[in-house]
Amino acid sequence: MAPSPSELAAYRAVGTLYNALMTALILGLIMRRGEATARDYVFRHFRRQHLEKFLPGLQKLGLADQPDAPACALYHYHSNALGGVKTGYLRESDRKAWVRYPPPRWIWRGTAIAAVPHSVSAAMLHGWHGHNGVSLGNPALGFVCTGMTVDGMPGLEGYYCDYGRPIAEDERVRFAYGTEEMPRVDWQRQPALETASWPEERRQRTFRAYALEYLRTMLPTLQELLGAPEAQQELGRTARLIGLQFHEQTARDMDLPTDLERGDRASAQDFARWLTAVLRAQGEDVATQENDDAIVVTQSGWRAVRDLELADPLKAFDGYNELWLGAAAAHDRFLRVQTARRLDDRGWHVSWTITGR
Repeated sequence: MAPSPSELAAYRAVGTLYNALMTALILGLIMRRGEATARDYVFRHFRRQHLEKFLPGLQKLGLADQPDAPACALYHYHSNALGGVKTGYLRESDRKAWVRYPPPRWIWRGTAIAAVPHSVSAAMLHGWHGHNGVSLGNPALGFVCTGMTVDGMPGLEGYYCDYGRPIAEDERVRFAYGTEEMPRVDWQRQPALETASWPEERRQRTFRAYALEYLRTMLPTLQELLGAPEAQQELGRTARLIGLQFHEQTARDMDLPTDLERGDRASAQDFARWLTAVLRAQGEDVATQENDDAIVVTQSGWRAVRDLELADPLKAFDGYNELWLGAAAAHDRFLRVQTARRLDDRGWHVSWTITGR
């Protein structure tokens, strides 16, 4: 059975919320902890994703038998396209292949791009693109960046180059602004996966999964960088703001009310519907129960963090949970939401009790 418009809207909401959370977290690190800390976070984040996803992804996308330079560029082209990110690709030869991310940049949503320093954006390339040759066992492979949007250029672009000789570590990512630019791309003749024929539900599920991967990488990386207590504080502040800022957009897309000032049972039911829909859309096992004085949303397990090794899982959850508490406050500031969470041998047990006040 085809998904309803509200179910598709819930998938979009998951992508919107976690895209915004990633962008805002990095901006917060820049502002409160400095450019160097933000750069370190971005490097660690993308290096972790690279080590987990790159080689298996080459196999899944059927690229493992391609020459290394085109395989790497095609990997970024296809993997980002699956997440809804517009990307261009051009193969010049077996040893040189371009990839381009035109504006607007997915990761630096909206006006956020104006606050991102060169070094923070470049850390993504050092974390991922510059390590492809190492992972492939090809010491001759590097990435040459010919422009980044944060520097006022019409897209982040560059090419993978097999130099035919071992390269030094500082050659794995080179910046060569003004020396070359990606040749013209015929957008009608770009490589295609079968995804072009996917139904809307499957495309939205893929978009959701793409955004959720940023959360899955964010939680352990932030604890590793800042320590669990500071990571909880940083994530919690940012998550609450994203819940406050994006609840209205996502709720209206789902035909649910927002910005109420009733603090009554009907308002609690409306927020429970929003929370349940978003959690289910991201793959959680969720149920809603109505008691005499409260609406209770329960979640069995926490699928979004399955198989993750977190230094302090409870602190990670408490920081993340501010996303839902912020959304509740934006929905109706006269509601009260109490969270109970437990992690034991059987897994996660979470509940949100929603009442008026």
